[in-house]
Amino acid sequence: MEELIYDGTMRILSGIQPSGTMHIGNYLGAVKQWVAYQNPEAFYCVVDLHALTLEIEPEVLREQSLDCVATLLAAGIDPEIATVFLQSHVSVHAQMGWLLECVANFGELSRMTQFKEKASRQKGYRVGLLTYPVLMAGDILLYDAEQVPVGDDQRQHLELTRELAERFNNRFGLTFAVPVGYVPHAAARVMDLQEPERKMSKSISSPLGSIYLFDEPAEIEKKIMKAVTDTDGEVRFDPKKKPGLSNLLEIFSSFDNSTPQDVAQRYERYGDLKKDLAELVVTSLAPIKARYHELRGDPAELDRVIAHGAKKAMATAEPVYRRAAAAMGLI
Repeated sequence: MEELIYDGTMRILSGIQPSGTMHIGNYLGAVKQWVAYQNPEAFYCVVDLHALTLEIEPEVLREQSLDCVATLLAAGIDPEIATVFLQSHVSVHAQMGWLLECVANFGELSRMTQFKEKASRQKGYRVGLLTYPVLMAGDILLYDAEQVPVGDDQRQHLELTRELAERFNNRFGLTFAVPVGYVPHAAARVMDLQEPERKMSKSISSPLGSIYLFDEPAEIEKKIMKAVTDTDGEVRFDPKKKPGLSNLLEIFSSFDNSTPQDVAQRYERYGDLKKDLAELVVTSLAPIKARYHELRGDPAELDRVIAHGAKKAMATAEPVYRRAAAAMGLI
């Protein structure tokens, strides 16, 4: 799969699942990049339909969806520039998913790595767990997205999207743009503070392993000061030999827009690095937290933004759906 460095001008589509409070891995690895790349051709989707594959109560899903929209806005996404919307409010997402399910085959879906991993942890998994990569492909193809941000855990899904687009075009005529993955500039790969061999996660986390965007300052400081490092005492960026320390350097550099190597040169002691990192994280997250609470206290404004985003998204996505439906023979 060809991968490009995003140039800030092409149409892009990114989605995020409303599965709970975001941690700094979500922010540094995705949302911070979305803010930097926002333009009139950027579509940012809260994929609440995907969240239905989880064990989640209806009221929890409603609140988490609103939380997610508020967090994106608080982080700096301007809904008058980029398009921010709820997936379920744009009906052609589900409709396009069905069209593509009639093009996909069982074998390729059952071989998806994430499906095999998640299905192995569930007894009697939902069909949606098998088919959600097709819904994801529809999300992308509906917007004629030229570029899609891709991390290690999503490469297989983007490749499926490309395969379905090409298969559809070959069978029904040229209908879809075939998207290319792009590598976000300086996107952080934030690891668990207690188990730095794996990514920071909302679903699999030790109590001190993840820093959430709305943690209290004292809690953030505690988590960073107790972060796993090593015993040799040398401050240097070496992910293989010093994964814990390198993770802290990566987080530091992502917040202050430098490089991990630059940060390492400033310090001789782990304690001083951790202390300054805690202060930097608290200071950086404070305005996001304040704006989030302001937005959550104004439900009418959130409703306005969501309705505005759905209208903009539908204006772009519906013609693509109609094009695909007509190509398949639907009246």
